[in-house]
Amino acid sequence: MSIIERFGKKLGFIGAGNMATAMMSGIVSGGIFGADEIIMSDVSGDRLTFIREKYGVETTSDNVETVKNSAVIILAVKPQYYTQVIKEIAPFVADDQLIITIAPGQTLASLADRFGSGSLKIIRTMPNTPAMVGAGITAVTPNANVTDDELKYVQKILGGFGITEVISENLMDAVVSVSGSSPAYVFMFIEAMADAAVADGMPRAQAYRFAAQAVMGSAKMVLETGKHPAELKDMVCSPAGTTIEAVRVLEEKGMRSAVFEAMKACTNKAKGI
Repeated sequence: MSIIERFGKKLGFIGAGNMATAMMSGIVSGGIFGADEIIMSDVSGDRLTFIREKYGVETTSDNVETVKNSAVIILAVKPQYYTQVIKEIAPFVADDQLIITIAPGQTLASLADRFGSGSLKIIRTMPNTPAMVGAGITAVTPNANVTDDELKYVQKILGGFGITEVISENLMDAVVSVSGSSPAYVFMFIEAMADAAVADGMPRAQAYRFAAQAVMGSAKMVLETGKHPAELKDMVCSPAGTTIEAVRVLEEKGMRSAVFEAMKACTNKAKGI
């Protein structure tokens, strides 16, 4: 019996921004929950109207109503609003509810402290924006109060918009830089490749398709072949060929170092350094 069935309540989202909507859409389209089993709250009436009309889920401007009607609560507001929202809902959260968070920098210990209870079931997660197309990856870290069955249940929910990986909490800040923020780096890379192709005469829309498909296909090769990325790179680099010449320039311009330093800066920001 699922948690929803056990408690006769819904999956609740507090916050209805782009990430929450992407998660909800994937969960519904994946058949994990029906639209009538989901409730979302937000401060924006226009946003709630849009979501209600497009997806058919229940909406409310009252966060407490969401808590009271949910067995699983996904806290999907921006980190700067966590203190305010948790203070509002904490008196109404029960020990048998599951609380899922998606914000960087919010540790399990700090969340329990803000809720004022060490007995709550809290699962810290870090999804990324490819969830919007069902291709996300979400890091998952439960606290000690979450049972194995409950963790599997949460992974099933999060699996509606991609894959999940259970990690130790000390790796969560690294996850922010390697997957949470990294789509932005990849988008910049695709844009730069497309710009170069446009400079060589290719129509822009076509350039974006070629660049994006090349990136997607390359990522799929890493995931499905099990080969080291360097081995796959070497497969493309023929002696005295065009690819190795491009690689030479990327090395000369410090591509690896730039990515490394950018990710370190991202991780340090997540840590509050």
